[in-house]
Order: sequence, then structure tokens, then C-alpha cells
Amino acid sequence: MKLTKVHWIGIIFGTIITLVDLIFFLGDNNLFIFLLGISLIILALPFFLTIFMATKKEQDVSEMFLEFSRNLTESVKAGTPISTSIMNMANKNYGALTPNIKKLANQISIGIPVNKALENFSYDVGSPVITRAITLIREAERAGGEIEYILEAVAKSIAEVEKLKKERQAAIYSLTVQGYIIFFIFVGIMLVMEFKILPLTAGIGSVSSFLNAGAPSSAASLSPEALSSPFLFLLLTQGFFAGLVMGKLAEGTIKSGIKHSFILTVLAFLISVGARVAFLP
Repeated sequence: MKLTKVHWIGIIFGTIITLVDLIFFLGDNNLFIFLLGISLIILALPFFLTIFMATKKEQDVSEMFLEFSRNLTESVKAGTPISTSIMNMANKNYGALTPNIKKLANQISIGIPVNKALENFSYDVGSPVITRAITLIREAERAGGEIEYILEAVAKSIAEVEKLKKERQAAIYSLTVQGYIIFFIFVGIMLVMEFKILPLTAGIGSVSSFLNAGAPSSAASLSPEALSSPFLFLLLTQGFFAGLVMGKLAEGTIKSGIKHSFILTVLAFLISVGARVAFLP
């Protein structure tokens, strides 16, 4: 990932907040952790947005390639050679795929063989679906014959893949919403345990210490704060892996789950540590 101006801005602001936190709030445990988490969120946000935009671009490219393959099929079926068809389509708008198609047409126009230009095109785009489709088109172009039938089959195959993706996303959408609801219920249960149930153990610990005078136990020495400290890590772990599962189910890739993981972990941190800052002395 190439660092851009936005990444450096996030790194600088995150570092500044971290330094301020270390200098002025090191003694206040809850506030220190809260500000440290905020600095990490600011630092990581540009990288998350980059991954999110890259995933969105991949989806747009796949959809635009379907339109490109359909137009190419119609042009070739009309009797135009595939090389000429590609050059004629270079001025059309194909969204995120437009620069790649223009590059493909330019390579063909300067004399690069269609087979090699298509290979470069699939390498630049980097989509597995498009790579498989381009491989079929290249083999058909190399073998000669009625390439329009191969192009038509490729267009139908890509259309079917995109249709199945959308159907899966629609079917999994309700499960994704349920996953968010279940996660927030889990966060609520953790907060109730931390602020309502664990404080009751302080009295129990005092009684236990009195009964075990002269024979101190580790259980008796644990305070409610010590018992609640692992809750934050539990929430962050739950949010991270729940997000990955949501992305895998909804869109078929772990990379797509990073956005859910980021959202859930950030919300878990802000709710848990924010509640400690607000309600604990």
C-alpha cells in the first residue's frame, strides 16, 4: 500500500494525540486508554478507508466489465474485428474500468498484439473473475474461428456470477443485521456485568479476606477493576472476528470483512472505555 497525503495526516495527528496523552494523562488509567485508543483509530482510519475504497473499486470494475463484454460481443457479432471493436469502445464511459480500457485500446493501436494487450489488461485489473474471462477470450482469439460465440458465453458467465453475488448479499443481509444486533447485546451484557454485577464482588472479597485472615488467597485480592479489565479485550476480539465472518458470508472474501471488523472494534472500544471514563472515578 502506497502512503498518500491522507495517510500521513492520520499518522501525524495520531502521533500528536499519543504524545499529549503520554505527557498529560498518564496517571489517569481510563482516560489514558481512551485517548490512546482514539489516536490509534485516527492513525488506522486512512488505511481502512483505502482498503474500503479498493474493495468498492473491485466491485465497480466487475460490474463495468460485464457491460464492456456485452458491448464487445455485440460489436464482434456485427462483423467488426475484436481489435477494432476494442479501439472503438475506448471513448465510452465504463466507470472505474475506463482507464484500463483506454490503455488496452492504446496498446492495440500502436501495434501490440491483441493477445498480449489482453494479458496486460487482466494483469492491471487484477480481478480473478476478469482474469478467467480474459484467458478464455485470449485463447479464442488465438485459435481463430467464431470468436463471437466465445464472447457471448463469457458475457453470460460474468452476468451469472454477478447475479449470484447480488443474490448472496441479499440473502445474507438479514444475517449481517442480526450479527450487529447480537454484538450490541453482547456489549450491553458486558457493561451490565462490569458496572452492576462486579461491584458486588467487592463486599464478597472483604468477607473472604476476613474469613481467610492469615491465609491470603489470590481470589480475595482481586478487585472489581481487575476482574473487569479483560472485558475490553474480549469485546475487541469478538468485534474483530465477528466482522471477518460477516464479510466472508456476505461477499465471499475475508478482505470484505475488514470494514465490519473495523466498525465493530471501534464501537466496542468507544462504548466500553467511554463508559468507564464517564461512570468510574
